This record gives sequence, structure tokens and C-alpha cells, in this order.
Amino acid sequence: MEAFVDFYSTNEWGRIWPELALALAAITLLGIDLFGKEKSSGKTGLLAIGFQAALLVFHLLDYLFWHHTQSLNYFSDMLSQGLQSDVMRSFFLLSSLLVSILAHRYLRQNRLGSGEFHHLTMLATAGLMLLCQSNHFLMLFVALETVAICFYVLVAYNRNSSKSLEAGIKYLVFGALSSSLLLLGIVLLYGVGANPEAWGASYPGYESMDPLSFQYLGNLMEENPDNLLLRAGVVLIVAGIAFKVGAAPFQIWVPDVYHGSPMPITAFLAVSSKAAGFFVLLNLVNGPFEGMAEFLLPLLGFVATFTIFFGNLAACAQRNLKRMLGLSGVAHAGYLLVAVMASMSDAFGGNDNDAVWVLFFYLFVYLLASFCVFGVMGLADLPDETEHEFGHYENLAKKHPWMGFVLVSGIASLAGIPPFAGFIAKLLLISVAFEAKLYLSLTAMVIGVVISIYYYFGWIREIVFKPRPSFDDDEPSHDPWTKLSDIGLLKLVLIVLAVVSIVFGLWQGPFGDAF
Repeated sequence: MEAFVDFYSTNEWGRIWPELALALAAITLLGIDLFGKEKSSGKTGLLAIGFQAALLVFHLLDYLFWHHTQSLNYFSDMLSQGLQSDVMRSFFLLSSLLVSILAHRYLRQNRLGSGEFHHLTMLATAGLMLLCQSNHFLMLFVALETVAICFYVLVAYNRNSSKSLEAGIKYLVFGALSSSLLLLGIVLLYGVGANPEAWGASYPGYESMDPLSFQYLGNLMEENPDNLLLRAGVVLIVAGIAFKVGAAPFQIWVPDVYHGSPMPITAFLAVSSKAAGFFVLLNLVNGPFEGMAEFLLPLLGFVATFTIFFGNLAACAQRNLKRMLGLSGVAHAGYLLVAVMASMSDAFGGNDNDAVWVLFFYLFVYLLASFCVFGVMGLADLPDETEHEFGHYENLAKKHPWMGFVLVSGIASLAGIPPFAGFIAKLLLISVAFEAKLYLSLTAMVIGVVISIYYYFGWIREIVFKPRPSFDDDEPSHDPWTKLSDIGLLKLVLIVLAVVSIVFGLWQGPFGDAF
């Protein structure tokens, strides 16, 4: 009974009020849509946008002015909160809000249910926010699978598109495979950690420890860095996370799923899913896996180099823009892996270092650029929404200057062209990689950025410059930019994102203080 009281005393539900608010709002929206008379009116979409905007503002005010979060653990050490986790919670709230804004017009055009979509999006966001606070492998796995189940449905949400349904099946299969690898790795760690012979009498209080807690496993790996089963478990867990972020050689699902997914969900996968995977990996390599650093660094270095080259080279051969962006996202996963490796280096020493903040800055810049690009792509009126070709964007800057400005801003930031924020993000990443003496990964990253200029500039050329006469049979037969009604809010948001991307390229704000 006393143990139960001690367990319950750490359950401070007020510490996770944003996640609880999101879950309650998701259930409320589903009820409104279920019992409402006009299911396609878009009212639930406006409610979701308004609620998430208010929640984001209130969360920022709560953190900055009212209840500044300290680095503390709750729920029997299953959740850990601090500055970094609160930054990521704000990141996921912002991403979810932008997804809802992009989806508002998309759902009405395709006559798809609004309530279910926003319900799943908000539940996935709540799961992502809990995932970034996980301090226990049981919590990590449950939060991760909650997010994955939501994404399985969202990827296949456009039931009118066979490609969306195909993408959903592929994502389900590969997601199940990645979850199996992750779970097998956790089981191996648990098997070793729960074995009394792993510690013996050298660790007092063994009986009261939790073999799935990050702290316990961190101590175990520090004492047994050469244990074969522990190494196998770590490799399997890293492989499972590599599936989630689309790192090679586990990237095979990325182009197909990006190609078939609804445009707002493509953006959601590209930004939030990737960011969550890297934050989890960051917590693991600087937490329980820290004792395995000498073993993990060469492994991550190989994965990062392979990912950068594969993503960029494969993207060069693509004519479908959604597939190209998916493969370029693979390359960006390689860049982010370099930041994770730098955070493990003795040059920075610990989890709270410049490399971590460079990774955060890169993720925020990637969010701005990705939503600029996918937001404009979502406005195209195409017979098949998945078939975005270079020719559909010919002379777009002259037809619609604001769209050309937003799209070029997003592409240029992804490519790392000054004065956009992507240039500063890559420059800072190169700086920390050099300081951490990751010379091979640094060389691969520089070569990868140069290669990416080819396909990014090919798209910019179509948007900005006057097109040359074309005799291709697949030349667009109609202008996809004629139906631009009901985009007032979306237009404003996209322009703001593009402007902020330029501002961050000139002034890094609070992120700059950490460098």
C-alpha cells in the first residue's frame, strides 16, 4: 500500500495539461462531427485551428512567464521535463496547427470528413509531445505506437485515391517492421537488465530498480559496454528509429508514402515524425546509450554518410516532386544524424550543448521551409494530386508573385541558399561537425549539399524564369493555378512562414544566444 502511495504521489497531471487538453479537444471535435448535421461544412476544422492556436499561445505564455519548467521527472520517472522537451512540445503544437490550416481547404475540396482528420492529427500530436518527454522504454514504445496508429490512418485518409490507400498499406507494413525491431531491442535490454547476474552484489538496491528505465539501463551499459546482447539491443533500437526518420538503409518506404499521402499529411510526416525520431535518438545516445558512444559513433557515421549520398543522388533522378522531396528529406535526415553525432562528442560534453541547439534550430528551419513548399503545392488543381511535375510550376512567379515568393523561399531554404535560414542552419551544422572532428561526415554533408543544388535549382528555374519551348508529350494541358478560392488564411500563413525564414537567416533570435 505504501509503495502504491509513493507511485501515485509522482503523478502530477497538471504537468501534462497540453497533452490532456489536446486529447479532450480531439474527442470533442469527433463528437461534434458525429452528431452535427453538416459534416462537410468545415466548422470542425475552424474549431481545431482556433483551439490549437490558443493552446500554442497559452503554452508559450505558461512556460515563459508563469510556470517555467525545471528539469524534473514525474509519473515514477516515466516522464522527464525540461527546457528541451518544452521546446519540442511547442514545435509539435506549431506543426499540428499548420497541418490543420493546410488540411482545412484540402478536406473541403476532396469532400473528406473533417472531424476524424483533426481528431487523429491532434491525438498524434499529443503522442508526439509525450514521446519527447519519455524517460522509460515502456512509455516510449506506447507513445510511439499511439503516433504510428494515427499516421497509418492519416496516410490512407483520401479514400478516393488508390495511391493514398497503397501508401497507407506500405506505411503500415514498414511501420510494423520498424516497431518489431524496436520492441525486440527493448526486450534484449530488459532481458539483460533484469538478470541479477548482470549486476550481482556490485550494485546495491538492485531489487528496487526498473530494468526499463533510462537511468538504470544507462548505468548498466556504462558498466558493461562490451556486452553482446546489450549491443544487439542498442543496434535494433537505433534501426527501429532509423525506419521512423527515413534514414538509409531503412528509407525504402519514404518516396512511395510521400507520393501517395494527402498533402497535409506529407508535410506532417516530413516535419513532426522526423523531428520526434531525432529527438528520441538524441535523448537515447546522450542518456542510456551514452556508455556505448565508442560503439555507436562509427555506426551512426556510416548511416549518416550513406543516407546523405543516397538521398541526394536518388532525388536527382526524380521528376515527380513529391517523391523528390521525400528523397531530399532522406538527405536531411543524414544531416541531422551528423548533429546527433556531434552532440555525443567530447568537444561539447553532455546533452545541453551547442550541437543540440543546432539540431533544434535546423528542425525549426526545416519546419518553415517544408510548410512553405507543401502549402503552395497543396493549392495546385491537378487531376491527380499526387502527380506534381516540374512543368506544372512553369512561370509561377509571374502568374502569382506571392506564391512564387513563398515557394522559392521554401526551396532555397531547403537547399541552404543565403539569405534564407536554411543556409545558417547548414553553416552551424558544419561548424559543430568540424569542432567535433567528424571530418568524414562533414565531407559527405558538403558534397551532399552541392549535389542537392542541382535538383533544387531545377525547380526554382521552372518557377522563376521564362520556360523554353517544350515538345514533351507530358507537358501540362491546363493551368493548375486557376482555382484559388478560400485561401485567405492559408495565404497569410504561408507568407508569414516565408518572411520568418528570411528573418531567421539574418537573425537567429533566442537560438543564436545558445551558439
